Amino acid sequence: MARSIQDIQQLIYAQKAQEPALENLNSTSKVAIWRLWVYIISVAIWSLEKLFDLHRTDIDKRLTELKPHTARWYRSKALAFQYGYYLAHDSDKYNNQWLTEEQIEASKIIKYSAVVESKNEGRLIVKIAGEQGDTLQPITDVQRKSFEAYLQEIKDAGVRLSVVNYQPDVLHLQMKIVYDPLVLDSNGQSITKATKPVEETIKSYLKRLPFNGELVLAHLIDALQQAEGVKIPHLVLAQSKNITSSGEYGAFETIEISKIPTAGYFTIDNYNDITYISNV
Repeated sequence: MARSIQDIQQLIYAQKAQEPALENLNSTSKVAIWRLWVYIISVAIWSLEKLFDLHRTDIDKRLTELKPHTARWYRSKALAFQYGYYLAHDSDKYNNQWLTEEQIEASKIIKYSAVVESKNEGRLIVKIAGEQGDTLQPITDVQRKSFEAYLQEIKDAGVRLSVVNYQPDVLHLQMKIVYDPLVLDSNGQSITKATKPVEETIKSYLKRLPFNGELVLAHLIDALQQAEGVKIPHLVLAQSKNITSSGEYGAFETIEISKIPTAGYFTIDNYNDITYISNV
């Protein structure tokens, strides 16, 4: 960024003060010949730096137009979407000059996003989710249409995009938990804390998963082995179901080893199939 004329002048004055041969140039008059020359040179340097700035801006613009964008770029743009606001003219950015930080933050309704390539259809799949409190949820249909229009404005020519804005994949677990009766009761509740460590551990594990992260059953079991009062966590069956192209949930499918949620995130349906067995 170009320095101001005043900044350049002050730098020249500072260098002049360190040169003994120029100590006779000590007039403080604004029209002193030596001061006028300092001003002329400062303007020349400032003009050159402004030209450098224009050149850099032009090069950056050309690179932006020519460089194909990555999935990471589309993800960052999804998170940058501001509901209810126009993009700056001929740009993929917003002009937030007149907005407060609170207005900007409130307009960014997409809190989570992941972009993956479709293996068979030659398109990018943009998974998104909003947030209500600590709970992930889809954005509304009206908001989704606005977001899709935004993507059409910023995407590269020829790139096909699909937006996944689904209710969470539903996870169902059937488990047998061997527990310590000194710590837990027969319902899996902590005797001293009135909490359910197994359920809390499952919730915590799902919450720690990154958006569109892989649920690994072995890692879930590892986490349960550390839960208070749990001696042996045994997973009998893990299943999940997701929203299909019909807009409704499909049938439950067995998870053998791991699963990446179609919606990008999971919710657990209930804990009714967790059986507690005392170790004594």
